[in-house]
Amino acid sequence: MYLTGRAPLILALGVVPVVLSASMGISPWTMLLLWLVLLIALIATDTALAADARRLVVDRDIPARSRLGEPVRTELILTNRGSRRAVLVVRDAWQPTAGAPQRREHVIVPPGERRSLTIPLLPRRRGELRSAFVTVRSAGPLGLAGRQVSLHSEGRIRVLPAFSSRRHLASRVARLKELDGNTSIQVRGQGTEFDSLREYVRGDDVRSIDWRATARAGTTMLRTWRPERDRHVVIIIDTGRTAATRVGDGTRLDAAMEATLLLAALAQRAGDHVHLLMFDRVIRARVTGVDGPGLLPALTDAMAGVDAQLIDTDWDAALTQARALGVRPSLLVILTAQDEPLSSRAFLTSLGLVPRGARLVVGSATDTALDEIAAERGDADAVYRAAAAEQTAHEAALVAYAVERSGGDAIADAPEDLPPRIADRYLELKAQGRL
Repeated sequence: MYLTGRAPLILALGVVPVVLSASMGISPWTMLLLWLVLLIALIATDTALAADARRLVVDRDIPARSRLGEPVRTELILTNRGSRRAVLVVRDAWQPTAGAPQRREHVIVPPGERRSLTIPLLPRRRGELRSAFVTVRSAGPLGLAGRQVSLHSEGRIRVLPAFSSRRHLASRVARLKELDGNTSIQVRGQGTEFDSLREYVRGDDVRSIDWRATARAGTTMLRTWRPERDRHVVIIIDTGRTAATRVGDGTRLDAAMEATLLLAALAQRAGDHVHLLMFDRVIRARVTGVDGPGLLPALTDAMAGVDAQLIDTDWDAALTQARALGVRPSLLVILTAQDEPLSSRAFLTSLGLVPRGARLVVGSATDTALDEIAAERGDADAVYRAAAAEQTAHEAALVAYAVERSGGDAIADAPEDLPPRIADRYLELKAQGRL
């Protein structure tokens, strides 16, 4: 049972008969007692006449998946199996990160009928979001009290990574087509895999002339090339404690997921195979052997429920697991932190386990405010903060230098700039015939 705001209001109105009770020859205490008895009787009657909320049946219409930050329309369907008209106040108990409105929905459901309520969501967190029950208040005809019950009705939606870096994909695919020789302008691809023969056009590289084909055809013929296909790209995402660091509006792990999705989409268009491993001390997610249109859905679904763990990553075990994928990677991309040499010692010493012949790219999302802090010189506190920012940048540069000494490429940038930079490096390796 619950009380509405009318009950205390009627109780307060009892002051009037209590004050007038003396002129009526009745004791004030007696009048107060009679007023309370009347109010209790009205509340009990109103509660008894309210529709039984337990006779309601709750159904849901919820999409199975949605992307982070995108609005989601869900429906709550209430069926009244009772014999009384139900005047209801409904609250759907989604967890706060689902972004459900805080307001309570009002609806009237006649007996034997059903009504639908729209509950908009705006997810603010990846993974499984759930609503375990629906709280319903059924008001009585007097509006003084009613019945309240929480009905079990489980709803869930899987929130996938946002993939906001998708906006960079079209321009990179166009560059990939230029490398592949598939644009309307016949540009010589800089790959290493023979594609086809065509007639020589003034301005073409004379080194690509095929003299045997020229002798057979009676006109100058040119070889065209395209980047190698069917290469294996292995991506390792660090899910240890450094992945929980806040960079920009999200975490370093979120930036790593964005970079992974953009690179995977580009590599899939290039005809390469992508393998994903999310690891700290155990495997948090693994995607391998998936190609074609099913690659991105498999990646987003695997990454959706993974969060950073507050433990140090075992890099020897991570690279061992990468070897256990059973493929020979042409490109190994590791997305982790490049903070300072001491905390990165275990990572740097494990680079000797990188498979021979694999190109190594190490990507890291950095704090976007470091450059601004390093430029401040307003007062003594600003100078000290600037010195700390410069020290942080210097230590990150030392880690990057160590990665390059090991034969890899170190890429560190803001969260929104890291995915296109890694994609550009992939295209550069394709263009140079090194991948």
